[in-house]
Amino acid sequence: MNQFKKVAFYTLGCKLNFSETSTISRLFEDAGFAKVGFEEHPDVYVINTCSVTENADKKCKQLVKRAKKINPDSFVVIVGCYAQLKPTEIAQIKGVNMVLGANEKFNILEHLDKIDQNTEETIVSFDNIKETKEFVPSYSFGDRTRSFLKVQDGCDYFCTFCTIPLARGKSRNATVEETVLEAKKIAETKIREVVLTGVNIGDFGQGGDENFYQLIQALDEVDGIDRYRISSIEPNLLSNEIIDFCLSKSKRFVPHFHIPLQSGSDRILRLMRRKYERALYAERVQQIKSLRADACIGVDVIVGFPGETDEDFMETIEFLKNLDISYLHVFTYSERANTGAPKLGEAVPMDVRRERSKQLHLLSDRKKRQFYSENVGSVRSVLFEQEEDEGIMYGFTENYVKVKYTYQPDLVNTFQSIKLLELDRDGIMKCELVSLINV
Repeated sequence: MNQFKKVAFYTLGCKLNFSETSTISRLFEDAGFAKVGFEEHPDVYVINTCSVTENADKKCKQLVKRAKKINPDSFVVIVGCYAQLKPTEIAQIKGVNMVLGANEKFNILEHLDKIDQNTEETIVSFDNIKETKEFVPSYSFGDRTRSFLKVQDGCDYFCTFCTIPLARGKSRNATVEETVLEAKKIAETKIREVVLTGVNIGDFGQGGDENFYQLIQALDEVDGIDRYRISSIEPNLLSNEIIDFCLSKSKRFVPHFHIPLQSGSDRILRLMRRKYERALYAERVQQIKSLRADACIGVDVIVGFPGETDEDFMETIEFLKNLDISYLHVFTYSERANTGAPKLGEAVPMDVRRERSKQLHLLSDRKKRQFYSENVGSVRSVLFEQEEDEGIMYGFTENYVKVKYTYQPDLVNTFQSIKLLELDRDGIMKCELVSLINV
């Protein structure tokens, strides 16, 4: 490994991947590596992959080609979900030097130490995912005003469209006490906001002596962190006591929930093997809004699931139209190997999938504009970010309204009291400072 001095990282996929990439990067820096940009001629590239969609697989191949073009002598390591699911396939990609599965990615330095400089073979190391039982704490640092804190990994649900249990293994986590210690490490930095992330974070504790409700109560007591957001939580695991705590009792959890729906058709939900019906989903939304009318609610939806008829899709459209939600994340279904979905119904033609996706994106735009409009005139707390665009800076309010303001360097990574004025053409809220808090 002595010949390697500089390392670059690229992350595909979810917030969980970003938290793990950041943790791996700190391992390299502690070992004396210089962390550099992708284009800065690094000796080692670490590409953390996703395999939720086919596009993520294609992106991985493009990145390998790009890395070798920048530095033909570089050493390219592929980790992440795609690496666990298809290690042999990745090993055959021209330019890949090492593939590490879910158990091995955090031991990457040990693998680099064992390299024979003369070998031209691609090194592949992975275990059966059933053997992946260790939970490795992770959090992101250095890239944003917020940190993604990994509180859980893996999933026991086996939804018929999803490969994540095959890529990450069974649901697992550290203890509440150990997770709080990770949060305290973040609290010692300049990060102001923490996003709790994982594969199925509401399953924290897996029905044992500890649970997600106890976790958020403990995290709420950590001084030095101003805000927590819950990245995504299953509706059947989002209990009324969690909602009530976040919206009525917590000092630090914000009024923002992201709750996967996937379909507004109970028939499709059963085929997906989801653990709820749409009536329960509607109850959760109603409970949130009864406590905080200004709470932001994001929704995941999949279009084009096998066997999804026009009637099923219209059920989803009508259900979402009538829900008091704030925005959608729309996913076009893509066939994944070793999942049950393709056997459950006739494939929906790609042009139909694209049209349904377009309709839901339009609905999302309307929902978001409606939610933003309801916030016009209100006074909020915004955390301004480093991002600058032609003299403009951006930030998010506690209830996840994106705002823009004239760039002022001294406002970066500070909370400010602002009044929301009006939406611009890009769907971002203009604002004015109510008072300069400068904290």
